[in-house]
Amino acid sequence: MAKGDLQDDVRELRKQVEALREALAAVAEPYREMAGYVEQLQGIARGYFRLLDLYAKHGAVSPDVIVPGLKDDISKAILTTLFEKGDRNISQITEAVKAKRGTASRRIVRERLHDLVERGVAVEAGGSRGHTYRVSEDVTAKWSQVLGLSKYGDQPESGRETRGAHDA
Repeated sequence: MAKGDLQDDVRELRKQVEALREALAAVAEPYREMAGYVEQLQGIARGYFRLLDLYAKHGAVSPDVIVPGLKDDISKAILTTLFEKGDRNISQITEAVKAKRGTASRRIVRERLHDLVERGVAVEAGGSRGHTYRVSEDVTAKWSQVLGLSKYGDQPESGRETRGAHDA
């Protein structure tokens, strides 16, 4: 009889141990989720410090940090304008460049835009009211990477390596 009681006690202990494992897993889940959010916050902080470092080194975060070899101030002003607000036509871009630089001709802006499109920096889209331009997805991704920002969802991704994306 003692052997049967011992087996019952072992079974009961196994059930209790399993119940404890399930309870611990349920309790630990919010902490895992919070660790993911802390990881995201650390990534944002790294991006902020990278941004401060760029300002310290260059005095500004200029488009030529992202797109080396921009020819001139007009191309840089065009790219800055498109970063501020995309889907603009040539007239809107020309006005914005004039506001930044004080002068810009529509012909020169058009030439520089076509050059930026050929280089894959800007994208041209045809519409009912003419052509509009915006920054290409590749340049936007590079810009985010330089600033140390990434596109986070509402929930942290489990097992995601943030070091490689931010320290590259």
